Amino acid sequence: MSARSIMASPRFVDDYLGYLLGQASYALYKDFDAQVRAAGLSSIEWRVLATLHDSPPLTIGQLAQEVLSKQPTVTKLVQRMAEQGWVSLQADAGDQRCTLVAATAAGKRLVKPLVDEARQHEARMLRALGATEKLALRKLLEKLTQHA
Repeated sequence: MSARSIMASPRFVDDYLGYLLGQASYALYKDFDAQVRAAGLSSIEWRVLATLHDSPPLTIGQLAQEVLSKQPTVTKLVQRMAEQGWVSLQADAGDQRCTLVAATAAGKRLVKPLVDEARQHEARMLRALGATEKLALRKLLEKLTQHA
């Protein structure tokens, strides 16, 4: 089989939605990651603080789901983040088995400039799309995640 005939047929990954979404996610985040690291945060610490900065307290299980990580990993992480003063941990009054996690004032101050920059970075990345395309993309992604 010649190289030309191989190139003529699309590769599986070139048309596979999971791969395309992963590539798009990487393209969107790769440049912004340097700013996250410059602020002294890992990518998962960023996701935790970005999730909590304007959210009511979440259980560790809810937070793990939001930040796309496993619960034991998030449990250890938020304990370290609490020691740094970025989050607070409190027992859930409705269920003593659950721990609620909230961003502290220090955590919010740390993440606020990054959230602002993330919004600007996203806007720059999406410039190639028209308003209708941006709206359609968001709606389609929401629909996919709701049915997962």
